[in-house]
Amino acid sequence: MASHRIERTTEDIKRELTAIFRELKDPRVTGAFLSIVRVEVTNDLSYCTVKVSAIEGLSRAKEAVKGLKSASGFIRRELGHRLKLRHVPELIFEATDSIEYSANISRILNSLDIGDGAPVSGEEADD
Repeated sequence: MASHRIERTTEDIKRELTAIFRELKDPRVTGAFLSIVRVEVTNDLSYCTVKVSAIEGLSRAKEAVKGLKSASGFIRRELGHRLKLRHVPELIFEATDSIEYSANISRILNSLDIGDGAPVSGEEADD
């Protein structure tokens, strides 16, 4: 299968999973602010790894993954109906802390005391 087709299918799966996550009623999933960080599909479309992160942290993401695993049959069926795939890949959910990590980096950058008088690269200071 051509790599552009895999990439397009991966993006379609990510888009539809985002919509399906909003429809879930499991409190472990709905109570967390989830984001799909990455979707990886094997070349034969047999497996799909979905990396999920929560803004509340890694422990909250792991709890949400438990809810997603229990609803994986429903999610897979909905994905098959929406995308009209011949073979819907088996979904593997993994928790990551990428949102928490990037929020921490943002906090560190905002806490730096950078004065407005510092010249930007390419500019010369007026003396």
